[in-house]
Amino acid sequence: MCGILGLLLHDPTTDVALGICDGLSLLQHRGQDACGIVTCGPRGRFYQCKANGMVKDVFDEKSIRRLVGGMGVGHVRYPTAGSFNNAEAQPFYVNSPYGIVLAHNGNLINTTSLLQFLDATAHRHINTDSDSELLLNIFANNLQQTGKFRINEEDIFTAIGGLMRQCKGAYACVAMLAGFGIIAFRDPNGIRPVGMGVRKSFTTQGKDYLFSSESVVADAFGFSEWKDVKPGEAIIITRGNVSRRQVAARAVFAPDIFEYVYFARPDSVLDGINVYRSRMAMGDALADEVRRILTEKNISVDVVIPVPDTSRVAALNLAQKLQLPYREGFIKNRYVGRTFIMPEQEMRKKSVRKKLNAIAIEFCKKNVLLVDDSIVRGTTSKEIIQMARDVGAKKIVMASCAPPIRYPNVYGIDMPSRTELVAYGRDTRSIAEAIGADLVIFQTLPDLISSVRQFNPNISTFDCSVFTGEYVTGGVDEPYLAALESRRADNMRELNGINDLGEEDVNMTSNGPMNGVDDTVGLHNTWQSN
Repeated sequence: MCGILGLLLHDPTTDVALGICDGLSLLQHRGQDACGIVTCGPRGRFYQCKANGMVKDVFDEKSIRRLVGGMGVGHVRYPTAGSFNNAEAQPFYVNSPYGIVLAHNGNLINTTSLLQFLDATAHRHINTDSDSELLLNIFANNLQQTGKFRINEEDIFTAIGGLMRQCKGAYACVAMLAGFGIIAFRDPNGIRPVGMGVRKSFTTQGKDYLFSSESVVADAFGFSEWKDVKPGEAIIITRGNVSRRQVAARAVFAPDIFEYVYFARPDSVLDGINVYRSRMAMGDALADEVRRILTEKNISVDVVIPVPDTSRVAALNLAQKLQLPYREGFIKNRYVGRTFIMPEQEMRKKSVRKKLNAIAIEFCKKNVLLVDDSIVRGTTSKEIIQMARDVGAKKIVMASCAPPIRYPNVYGIDMPSRTELVAYGRDTRSIAEAIGADLVIFQTLPDLISSVRQFNPNISTFDCSVFTGEYVTGGVDEPYLAALESRRADNMRELNGINDLGEEDVNMTSNGPMNGVDDTVGLHNTWQSN
């Protein structure tokens, strides 16, 4: 899962870098591994700064000042298909043809055939393991086929349409062509989100335009008329013109339901669905299931406590419906990242205790109903339950707003290994034993779908593959899943600094101009800012 952002200001003399940086900070929850910005300045020159780390650590006043230009693209990264190498920080850049920058959220499932095509037919060099670089080079190759000195919007639409026929999987992308404009497009199933907002320019009579993974960025910076990029649609924005076109054949519209369960901010609206209201509805539906099972098991609870932060909205509605006290039982250290998206299991386990501290008075001698958005690996749940027991909880019931996650996500969420999923091969009783709970209650899938869909009945299908094992794009079979799990194991070795010889890697990537990991780099010819 990643966050993408594109910004074009009508006034080309005003720099976009600070706005993109602030926007990326609002999308930081979508990726904490790396971030980057590329801007386009005078004479079509690109300027970049990207590195591993959080937005606040990568960008300072000096680096922002060097990113000149009135349009740009930004990205926050959460590695899934690629490695954790800092050379894979986005946006990616290719100089031929025309100079193209691309930021991508999602995951492709046909990378092997794309690599073969780019190598044997297109003769384009791929420098990383990231499928985002594949997308960029497919797009670039399609534009190259025009053979034109200067391209137009028709050429771009045609190139993206070709890309959508070639690339299978989930992708929401923001791209930029040197001296031309910014572009957004979304896979034919609309699995990953991206939308567009507009505002009046502060300095001219024209309009500024924004692309973002979530509407919260538009809200924060005064952009209105938020519209989602439709599945299979491409949008091209230049100064003074907006062009939209459906470039892919109609497919099943299936946004990922896990966006509403966990990833998206509650103050965002995705595909016409208010995330906050959908989580309220999840709490109401879960309350009915909790009441049914507690009655069946003859168990009573004294208090409802959420696992901060994502589950708070649902937990409050659940408590109100069950007429139970709602209490904040955990204090959160806000300077520790989201543990689910941390790249290593041991790192996640250590971070839970650093991130949360239990308030003993809310647990002591009580039967506690803990509410969480989902139970994925079980790492966080197990540690939190043990915290509650350590401060005197008598009985602990864990309720999840999502059904059991038993299948890997192949569309851009880091759940590729089935054996990492606590629900894989386990029934509800075994899951409770694994995480140390007295009882675990899961939301039913029909109730989850209803909780989200009621706010936009036009969406008939959601991607629920992590619950059902049914992948909307097809092409996901046992050999594919096995290869994906093996690849992730290799990435874990890389993260731990172990190379193919079993030796520690001192420097896993160069700091050359194309990586740009330590400084702002001018990507136009050989110019570099000083």
